[in-house]
Amino acid sequence: MASLRQTSRDARVEDYLNDKLQTTADLDSLDSLLENVKTQQALLRQQLVEAEENLVESTRVSEEHSSALLHQARAFQKQQADVDRRLLIVTQSETSDDAVKRFDEDLRALQRLDIATGYVELLAQVEDLSTEARRNFTSSPQAALQPYLRLQRLANALKEAQPAAEDAAPHLVDHVEKTAQSLWQQMKDSFAGDFEKVLAKTKWPGKDVALTGPLEQEWTEGVERLLDLQEPELNAQHDHVRPSEEPLVLLPLEVMVKPLDLRFQYHFSGDRPTNKLDKPEYFLSHSMGLLNNYDEFFALHLQPILRNRFKKSNLSMTSIFIDSTSALITALLPMLRRKVLGVMGQIAKQPQLLSHFIHELMSFDITLRDEWGYDGGCGIDGWKGLAWEVLVKKDWFGRWLEVEKNFALSRYKTIIDPPESFEIDYDSVEPSATKPTNAAIRVNDLLETITDRYRPLPSFSQKLRFLIDIQIAIFDLYHSVLADNLEKYIYNTSSLARTVQGVSSSTSRSAPKEQPSLDGLSGIERLTRVYGSAEYLENKMGDWSDDVFFLELWEELQDRARANTMQGGQKKNLAGNMSVKHVADKTSAAVGNEESGGALFDETAGAYRRLRVRTEGILTDTVAQQIRESLRAYGKTGAWSALYAPSLGDGMNLAISAELDAPIGLLQSYLSFLAAALAQAPLRRIARQVALAVQAVLWDGVLMNYRFTEMGARQFGRDVRGMWEVVDRFAGSGQGQLGMRRLGEGLVLLELKGSGGADDDEAEVDFRLRDVEKRLFRDNESGREILEEMGLEVLSENDARSVVERRIDLSG
Repeated sequence: MASLRQTSRDARVEDYLNDKLQTTADLDSLDSLLENVKTQQALLRQQLVEAEENLVESTRVSEEHSSALLHQARAFQKQQADVDRRLLIVTQSETSDDAVKRFDEDLRALQRLDIATGYVELLAQVEDLSTEARRNFTSSPQAALQPYLRLQRLANALKEAQPAAEDAAPHLVDHVEKTAQSLWQQMKDSFAGDFEKVLAKTKWPGKDVALTGPLEQEWTEGVERLLDLQEPELNAQHDHVRPSEEPLVLLPLEVMVKPLDLRFQYHFSGDRPTNKLDKPEYFLSHSMGLLNNYDEFFALHLQPILRNRFKKSNLSMTSIFIDSTSALITALLPMLRRKVLGVMGQIAKQPQLLSHFIHELMSFDITLRDEWGYDGGCGIDGWKGLAWEVLVKKDWFGRWLEVEKNFALSRYKTIIDPPESFEIDYDSVEPSATKPTNAAIRVNDLLETITDRYRPLPSFSQKLRFLIDIQIAIFDLYHSVLADNLEKYIYNTSSLARTVQGVSSSTSRSAPKEQPSLDGLSGIERLTRVYGSAEYLENKMGDWSDDVFFLELWEELQDRARANTMQGGQKKNLAGNMSVKHVADKTSAAVGNEESGGALFDETAGAYRRLRVRTEGILTDTVAQQIRESLRAYGKTGAWSALYAPSLGDGMNLAISAELDAPIGLLQSYLSFLAAALAQAPLRRIARQVALAVQAVLWDGVLMNYRFTEMGARQFGRDVRGMWEVVDRFAGSGQGQLGMRRLGEGLVLLELKGSGGADDDEAEVDFRLRDVEKRLFRDNESGREILEEMGLEVLSENDARSVVERRIDLSG
């Protein structure tokens, strides 16, 4: 082993020397190398000495610690033996385990005794406070308040401590609460009785109520005493106030409202003439009258007391406690609530009365909120109202919605059933606007009435149900009626329907003849009714989407839908039984999207827009088709090449061809009707499309089908300009030519003067037929140049050549 270690050490030395002495020059640094090695060796020896010293010290400390632990263990064993010996003596047990078990039982018994002692002491304290309060509240009411307030605070503390104690003493808490409640009721009855005696002296609630001198002092003391008694309850409700809870009535006002309540019951119960189910406005207006009559009294006498008492407390921002008007309204609400719920049970199966009652109740709520500034003590959340209590808390909304929907559908049916409902109403809109039918206007009025019905509802879900179940449903129904009318027109004017009706007419003389009512102007009018109604309601939906009410409803819908989607709730209902997808299908595809935009009526307005566009297309095609049919005889006129005249003039003095009288008359009758029924924009669109159709007929059937003399060309040009004049008269200046630009430019070429004669004034003629013809047929570049010089932008070179070739002057 020694030999191996020596060999290993020698090898390392050899490696070290080989590393440091690689060249002859490295021998010069041998002295410094030896010095460095000696320094490292000395350092290592010093570290070894320090390590040996540390080892000695650590060994000493470890031995001392072990000795201390051994002494502690022996001391513990001695103490354990002493404890066991004492337990055996105290418990008279044979073993230490039995002694510990008996000792624990004794401790638990002592704990139970301590708890029982605490219970007894607490019950004694409760009884003492209750006895002290009862002893004093008849002789010295103010002295009785202190023990009661202490008892109430004790009851509140026990109740708050119950959750932490895992409901360990429910019977004790219940006993203390009942004792405090019983004492409170006795004190309340006593204080209220004393206050009623004071009110009797003031002749409350008569018209000549007077609070002066000592009487005012008594009244103030009575109010203060009742408020002192109620203070713990007020503070407790302030910490847990919710808009859905009934607000707390101040005790002084509860006492003062009693005679008003009795008067209310006298007038609005039993067989009194003022108690009518169909006149809820009687008792509602009576309640409003009480506010008007007594608000000034409470503002004068009660308001200073409330302000001084609550201005520095947590209740200073709660209106029903700090404001006398709000406190009075809160005191009157219980009698109204009792009456309202009683009436609801009687009218639930009478739709007319139910609808009227809810409408009056919502109007009453709005008056309290807006005119009297009542918020129910809920601050920014606001008071939900008696209507909300009836519809939501008492679950009458479903029944009311059903009633309102049935009424709306019934009124809708009475609107669309009469034949005159689909007549065009020319007087209800601006002269420049598209005219709707009577039915469209009345449907819109019905829907606006429905909006007014549910606009006051505080619940988002209820508003959305009204919107989708009634408003959009009626929009959809009327859209179906318009779409059905359009489909019937398309079917009855189709070639198949004409064939079927022809066979039917030949087999039965009594068969109804519906077809004549769809031909000519009657058919155009039917299409215009559909178009005008669709555009009118589409525009109305656009206006509603900008209404503040619908904007707020849309924003809330978007907020809820986005939150729903963020929670992965695409299948979760958004409002009631309506999912996000269902609402989006009925309102807008933008529901739940992060991008801005969209409105409540997007889907419905889109359906009406598509119907309007489709109807406009059919209307345009119908007018164009009938004008084309009327031009057949004109297209067979073949005298264009046989017309000559010694003096052509400018062509404007020529008479329109007789064959064109019928088409021009038909076009004039159609455009005259459309100009009265449509706005300028759709009228121009239709007129231009009809003009394009006429242009196609005249271009292909006349211009490209016949040869023209110069006189024939002028006559054809006069006929075309006659058509333009009719279009311009109704659609606006230049609209006829704008719709027939190709034909108009073709006429410029067709009407060019020929080679000329002695009576021609060369200065007045810019272009002659022969010159133009030569440049057109020279090449395409030359053709484009001459067309540009003549200001012809629509015609191509080939079209221009085809037109010029129509002149008989160039033949041969």
